[in-house]
Amino acid sequence: MTERDIPFRERLAAAARQEQFLTVVSREEASARFRAAVPHTVLPAESVALAEALGRVLAEDVASPIDVPPFDRALVDGFAVRATDTQGSSSASPRRLILNREILACGVAPSLAVAEGTATPIATGGVIPRGADAVVMVEQTGFLDEALAIDLVQAARPGQFVGYAGGDMAAGETVLRKGLRITAREVGMLAACGLARVPVVRRPRVAVLSTGDELVAVGAPLPPGAIYDSNGPIVVASITENGGAAVPLGIVRDDAAALRTALQAALAETDIVILSGGTSKGAGDVSHRILKDLGSPGILVHGVALKPGKPLCLAVAEGKPVIVLPGFPTSAMFTFHDFVVPLIRAMAGLPPREDEAVAAVLPQRVSSELGRTEFVMASLAETSDGMVALALSKGSGSVTAFSQADGFFSVPAARSGLEAGETVSVTRLGAGVRPPDLTLIGSHCVGLDRVVGLLAERGLRIRTLWVGSAGGLAALQRGECDLAALHLLDPETGLYNSPLLAEGFRLAPGWGRLQGVVFRRGDPLFEDREAGAAVAAALATPEAVMVNRNVGSGTRALVDGLLRGSRPAGFWNQPRSHNAVAAAVAQGRADWGVAISTVASAYGLGFLPLTEERYDFAYAADKRATPALSAFLDVLAEERTRAALRDIGFRVGGAP
Repeated sequence: MTERDIPFRERLAAAARQEQFLTVVSREEASARFRAAVPHTVLPAESVALAEALGRVLAEDVASPIDVPPFDRALVDGFAVRATDTQGSSSASPRRLILNREILACGVAPSLAVAEGTATPIATGGVIPRGADAVVMVEQTGFLDEALAIDLVQAARPGQFVGYAGGDMAAGETVLRKGLRITAREVGMLAACGLARVPVVRRPRVAVLSTGDELVAVGAPLPPGAIYDSNGPIVVASITENGGAAVPLGIVRDDAAALRTALQAALAETDIVILSGGTSKGAGDVSHRILKDLGSPGILVHGVALKPGKPLCLAVAEGKPVIVLPGFPTSAMFTFHDFVVPLIRAMAGLPPREDEAVAAVLPQRVSSELGRTEFVMASLAETSDGMVALALSKGSGSVTAFSQADGFFSVPAARSGLEAGETVSVTRLGAGVRPPDLTLIGSHCVGLDRVVGLLAERGLRIRTLWVGSAGGLAALQRGECDLAALHLLDPETGLYNSPLLAEGFRLAPGWGRLQGVVFRRGDPLFEDREAGAAVAAALATPEAVMVNRNVGSGTRALVDGLLRGSRPAGFWNQPRSHNAVAAAVAQGRADWGVAISTVASAYGLGFLPLTEERYDFAYAADKRATPALSAFLDVLAEERTRAALRDIGFRVGGAP
């Protein structure tokens, strides 16, 4: 027998005897009870195919298993050349180069080195051959058919139109962080790394039940006195929008037995159960009576001091949260977003909801090409003067610019740039526009990846931008970041980092790193030699190719000291990371370079020690007490962190 079968007089008498079950509490009290009874924590991980990863949340840090790109490549169609062979070229006095007898299309491995006075035809994306350090565009040459040669009408600079191996992502580099929501940009990064499966947080399964005799499913005929169920579809869409997996279970009538059966089935199959309707004091509202009988603690809250939303009911049954939303759509959605969305997003590993756009000030001028609308990727940072938008400098071939960006702003076609101090509107990308809790700019280190990972486990969002030690220190002094990672030697004192800090800045000690010469094992120029002697032998051998580092990096200063003004082959190959140096040597594109021992070991290279340097962190003294910076410094000092750093070969302790 259903409640509809009970005679009218008995139902009326039951309604008259019904107790006043609403006990209204404040919104704060309701939230406190709900959070105390229902853990707002991330669900366990599962592995999904890359094609299914869109919108999911990473459950682990992801490191690139390869260098991206995996080789030095041409960025335009043209000719691979030695830059020194092109100096002085002009339309009035062209330089002639003999063409090598191979054409480097995409996917073709070079078999011939570019010797002095020669050039090799190469397509966009083609592998740069040994000996070449630049590419000239076809448009800047004249082809001499009979001589199989070209005439250059414009000089090339070293590194021109060359995309370096590992310049975007280096093997072993942490490229995506745990807790990041995967959008199309991250799918591109994972694909570029060759990763077919991704570890993601399991989505909470959320059952949706609409209750009420008056409800009719959308699309069905509407009888007199009935209304279409709008709450169910709205709630289902909102669950999906906020990272949950909605399980719509349709409409249940105001019948205790039917509702109890539906609730028990939902509790068995899902993580959260949401009912819409059935929370007020009407005779047909039975949800609260059933929830009382489904196990402890049962109903936590039934009535909240909200307008709209007063009839909200929060409960726990069989260890799972059950939320009974008010029947009116406005009340239902207000309470859903206030109480349920935070739970779904927390279980799915997502941050709180954020706004769509934010106004921010440009700290530096952003140049642009006149006549073309330019969209500039930007990251956001909080300074003492408000929000700033840091334009990201990586070019069109880079996928990591998307990972580092919070959004983008546009430069109008009629302008050649935007000036420092201008306010721009940053349109959000995917995960939103809330700035990171901590911004760190400077020199990269695999040890720092470990530290940032430990902070991410505590819910802190850390942005890292690698511009070199000097660039990081300059950004810190401009107020664009919270920390600068650096390893700069002061030649006057022989000390690292501390003598270079301006007044008002402090140094947090990091760790010691062993820098040295890296080479392929078995190379007689380096094997069983001391570093200085090996470098001298290499400099005396014209065929030996080096790989340098970018100007402004701490390692570059060390390299310049070794070279003593020499400019050997490969000098102008100046990648931005230790990994890229090791990759160039390991792949035979260079014979030697300078990198840290940890990276040399990871690439299976020989290593000749040069010096132990300090890798430390600078910060503004007056910001020491800010929560995120304090958390970073605390984690840095913890024994767990120090042990992790020792495990990968760093020396922890000692003065900065």
